[in-house]
Amino acid sequence: MQLQKAAGALGAYITGINLAEAADSETLFAEVHGALIEHEVLFFRDQVLQPLEYQAFARRFGQIEGHPAYPTVPGAPDVQVLESTAEAPTKIEAWHSDMTFRPAPPAVTLLHGQIIPAYGGDTLWTSATAAYAALSATLRRLLDGLDAVHDFRHGFRESLAEPGGVERLAGAIAENPPVTHPLIRTHPESGRRAIFVNSLFTTRIEGLTPSESDAMLEFLYRHLVIEEHTVRLSWQPNTVAIWDNRSTQHKPVNDFFPQHRKMHRITIAGDVPA
Repeated sequence: MQLQKAAGALGAYITGINLAEAADSETLFAEVHGALIEHEVLFFRDQVLQPLEYQAFARRFGQIEGHPAYPTVPGAPDVQVLESTAEAPTKIEAWHSDMTFRPAPPAVTLLHGQIIPAYGGDTLWTSATAAYAALSATLRRLLDGLDAVHDFRHGFRESLAEPGGVERLAGAIAENPPVTHPLIRTHPESGRRAIFVNSLFTTRIEGLTPSESDAMLEFLYRHLVIEEHTVRLSWQPNTVAIWDNRSTQHKPVNDFFPQHRKMHRITIAGDVPA
């Protein structure tokens, strides 16, 4: 396995490895897992994986976490389908960590490119650990003691506003009431600290007035995604991206319409942020 850094703050391209084989090899998987903890997001080209092979590899990371709003691949129930066309475009365009509306958000997310536009459709990631480290010591001391509220409804407000949206997502709303997480979390494996709010699901910071909360969140959202903290991937068919959801955020770039984009996603269950 060979590794080449993709950017200064996070990200690495991995070559010389077949992820289908890594599913059956303790040594190969340990190398991938170690690289993920160090670099936060990994990119693998030319990974021709059937859904069941992809599912088998993903299960090495831990228990699979389902998603209430996305369909799955027939015969491979762990593999979610993320598809966007001009007729049914994606509504997710904000920087975010996956499913922080859950009491224990996913630890790891895997995305496998299926149908890739000829142009556009890149994805960006940012390191929430690099963003935390770049704050002043004074601000870090303030933020370390705060909690923030995350809400499923906030992230899917556009879908809920559509005709029949509330009825379609009623089960997900009932199963996912608002939750509170530390504004700064400690990574359970690396021990590094990371900013843990995102513009898609975070609604407010507890203990601050509404105007103070709004101003602080707006500052953190801008600070998280300055260019020095980010990396960008141009997708190709059969590219796999694996990222640490505990210490990164990501954003799709929806500049490819009217082309078609289809991805297979798997999310790995995590622990309660602390």
